[in-house]
Amino acid sequence: MRILVIEDDAKIASFLEKGLREAGFTVDSRGDGQAGLELALGFSYDAAVIDLMLPKLDGLTVIETMRTENVNTPVLILSARQSVDDRIQGLQLGGDDYMVKPFSFSELLARVQALIRRDKKNTQPMLLRVGDLEMDLLKHETYRAGERIELPAKEYSLLEYMMRHPGMVLSKTAILDRVYDYSFDPQTNVVDVLVCRLRNKIDKNFEDKMIHTVRGMGYVLKTQ
Repeated sequence: MRILVIEDDAKIASFLEKGLREAGFTVDSRGDGQAGLELALGFSYDAAVIDLMLPKLDGLTVIETMRTENVNTPVLILSARQSVDDRIQGLQLGGDDYMVKPFSFSELLARVQALIRRDKKNTQPMLLRVGDLEMDLLKHETYRAGERIELPAKEYSLLEYMMRHPGMVLSKTAILDRVYDYSFDPQTNVVDVLVCRLRNKIDKNFEDKMIHTVRGMGYVLKTQ
């Protein structure tokens, strides 16, 4: 799942990015409202965490513009403003939840997950299935043939990406962008190493292999 963070405080933004990635999310982060709004309008996100006091474009304007443009991404407002009027205004303009700084990351994570859970009831399923492979997106649990498979964040993100696109060949460029959030470096073998680690956990103990290499193109998840 992919999260957008719009926060101008570099320390807070870094803290959020690290925590969310460790929780299994792919994170895009921007430090001003204008750049954040461009991402919000141009890409699909499962949720967004948005500060109110932002340079170039304030958070309320970002949220209001998102709703005007029919972008329904669930939004958690994160702000130092703590008056009742501030909260009411944020929620009335399109925010879905409101947290005041300083905050507990565990509570923020729980609230983000709750927003996604409510949103997904009307959109995407929270349980992915490809053959005998299952992924519970809320619990961050993966099973094959009923057997629990423990996956660290990057491997989990890669598998989720592949399970959302079964039968589709995914290039190294696409995987780097989705899982690692940086541009393709033709000299790196980070994707090959990641796929190898994931394959050892998903396919090693099973006769039917699901992760396949398409030479010169990328990787594909499919059943036999």
